[in-house]
Amino acid sequence: MALRTIPIRQVGNRVNQILGGDRELVLSSLVVCAVLVVSAFEIKAFILGLCLWFLSIYLLRKMAKSDPQMRHVYGRTLKYRPYYPAQSTPFCEKSREYK
Repeated sequence: MALRTIPIRQVGNRVNQILGGDRELVLSSLVVCAVLVVSAFEIKAFILGLCLWFLSIYLLRKMAKSDPQMRHVYGRTLKYRPYYPAQSTPFCEKSREYK
């Protein structure tokens, strides 16, 4: 008796992205740049906000291309930072000094 295979479609496993970057980060950078432009209401602020937004879109696209879930991975890294040991192994030279 052969095993039954079920194909997993890619459309059900995609990460939500806007403009090639993480959805929440892209929208939050848009809001920050829009607040900068509207609050200052000058042409310099408009140019600065536009440049800042294009730079953030570029960086967020690069980040999403390397790993679409990088925001979650970084958040988990920050969350578990207190649990990480300060040395690589228990046989490290510094671990013997503190005991």
